[in-house]
Amino acid sequence: MMSTPHVPLIGAHVRLEPMILAHAEGLLPHALEPEIWLYIPYGNIDTLEKLQHMIAALLAKQATGSDLCYTVFHQASNQPIGLTRYISVDRVNYGVEIGGTWYGKDYRRSAVNTEAKYLLLRHAFEVFECQRVQIQTDVRNERSQRAIERIGAVREGVLRKNKRMPDGHERFSVMYSIINDEWTAVKTRLEGMLQPA
Repeated sequence: MMSTPHVPLIGAHVRLEPMILAHAEGLLPHALEPEIWLYIPYGNIDTLEKLQHMIAALLAKQATGSDLCYTVFHQASNQPIGLTRYISVDRVNYGVEIGGTWYGKDYRRSAVNTEAKYLLLRHAFEVFECQRVQIQTDVRNERSQRAIERIGAVREGVLRKNKRMPDGHERFSVMYSIINDEWTAVKTRLEGMLQPA
């Protein structure tokens, strides 16, 4: 049975802390961007109360064992800037999915997402001893697809109408994966991307 310790994951640019409700207030300024919520199925988060409700719902899922939730802190400022998590934790088959990731706009297209994914993948493959990590994204979210492909994940196909969005949209999701046989090459690629220019 796969062991899944939920501990802080620390890098040079970001620190992933196990999420708690008290992180909501610091996250709120970054959550007040409607663009974030176009592709994530929580509706538009535009008040502290809605953000607290969303975090409480995620923590309730975590309590069932299906998720491990993290708040992403920017190391230089020590401020929370987004969320990410392991979802669909499959301890029998040694697999997880990385999902529900978002950051404030000032931190997109930076080392933040690259390092956060690196930390999550390294923990999954080297501590959890996963045989598979999957990532899915809305087929409409081309920026996210390019980012996932950039780290070396393999596109497996499209899940048709696998999520219903708050606005009623029936989402098609692109599924990607990395398997344990590929981790050494992906790790080398990510570490190269994180080297100073």
